Amino acid sequence: MDEFSQLKIGFIGAGNMAYGIAQGILRAGDVVASNVIVSAPSKNNFSRFQAMGVAVTHSNEEVIHSSRLVFLAVKPHLIPTVLRALSEHVTPQHIIVSVAAGVTIGTLEGLLPGGSCVMRLMPNLPCMLQEGALLLACGTEDKQEVASQLKVLLSPCGLVEVGPESWIDAHTGLSGSGVAFVYVFAEALAEGAVKMGMPCALAQRFAAQTILGAGHLLRDGEKHPAQLKAEVCTPGGTTVYGLHALEKGGLRAAVMGAVEAATERARELGRR
Repeated sequence: MDEFSQLKIGFIGAGNMAYGIAQGILRAGDVVASNVIVSAPSKNNFSRFQAMGVAVTHSNEEVIHSSRLVFLAVKPHLIPTVLRALSEHVTPQHIIVSVAAGVTIGTLEGLLPGGSCVMRLMPNLPCMLQEGALLLACGTEDKQEVASQLKVLLSPCGLVEVGPESWIDAHTGLSGSGVAFVYVFAEALAEGAVKMGMPCALAQRFAAQTILGAGHLLRDGEKHPAQLKAEVCTPGGTTVYGLHALEKGGLRAAVMGAVEAATERARELGRR
């Protein structure tokens, strides 16, 4: 891969994931905005890309011809249509990275010329704030050196890891869908405080800050969640009573079931 300052990057699709990845890459300062281009059939999301100095177009072909690294950021059901139209324009010099949930590398490679460099990337919504969780998987044209460079390029978007494709669906259930699970928990935390007499707006702010702080301790403190939990619990104190209520409500089983259900749905999408 070229030095990042010379790397031409394209996005096919202008949704939140494309925006979050583009924003993270550009904020690092190694890629210049004039080397990035985004395509979409509608201009609805173009303004936020233009505000970063990124070129916009309605032509996917223009993105392919203008870029070496291309992110496919369209809905999974649109991937076959998009790639069939672009296949003849893809060369061995292109690096194609799909962020479409459930669409396997095998499917992608089957829609592109033989020998194409294909990868899958599963980001999540907090990429928009450079606090994402991203998993990158290589195709059969195993390009570990390229994957390592992409990991560096994407690191401003959050935590980036490289792993086998078999982990992608589980990562979708954990980090992709898991963001929504955390929001449900945040909502429930705040509603509990409202029930106990706290104003709603204040409860929501405290719930958000509680989750943010706990997350930072978990990520940066190098301690197992059980150890951190034990540090909050005192014998006969408030926390252990609350934890008992969560256990009676089946929180662990419900969360594990949610991740499992989301993972199985991702696998189902991949089989279509």
